[in-house]
Amino acid sequence: MGYDPSSTAILLVDPYNDFLAEGGKLWPRVKVIAEDVKLLDHLREVVAAARARGLKIVFVPHHRWTPGDYVSFDNPSPYQLGSAKAQVFAKDSWGGTFHDDFQPQPGDVVVGEHWGSSGFANTDLDLQLKQHGIRRVILIGMIANTCIEATGRFGMELGYHVTLVKDATAAFSPEAMHAAHAINGPTYAHAIVTTEELLAQLSA
Repeated sequence: MGYDPSSTAILLVDPYNDFLAEGGKLWPRVKVIAEDVKLLDHLREVVAAARARGLKIVFVPHHRWTPGDYVSFDNPSPYQLGSAKAQVFAKDSWGGTFHDDFQPQPGDVVVGEHWGSSGFANTDLDLQLKQHGIRRVILIGMIANTCIEATGRFGMELGYHVTLVKDATAAFSPEAMHAAHAINGPTYAHAIVTTEELLAQLSA
């Protein structure tokens, strides 16, 4: 299996300080698993290798909370209500800013913010990928069993080749990681790899 740079993109999902940095609102919930899988190192390695090879980097950000969000929604999800209560990814806050190691560079694409879990739903992600000739997507970022899974599954439904990198993501529990990669992932992903395996394929 090859990853042609002209038709492959890295989807970097939700690389916010609230998820990835000490002091982030959600970091305490993901820290044990993130450190166990060496999440930050692997994210850096994948992004660096992709840039070196000329793959498109696409930032897939979650909606940044602003006052009044979800208050008048007919059917806000429990996760939406919880994130609003905690003001996760608050707009114009440090927590709602991309981690220093994952800042958009010239040529990168930053798509519209997703309100739920899927980076495709109600955003321009599909349009941007198609306009850049992308047919294969490699998902990294946060978190494995929600936004990564929902984005990957939606991408499969739209006809994209989907790769999950199981140690370039994290979750709130080992059970969630297991479900994401051993139970649910195989129902939609075309490849489930480690960072080491992916880097070997990118350098081949």
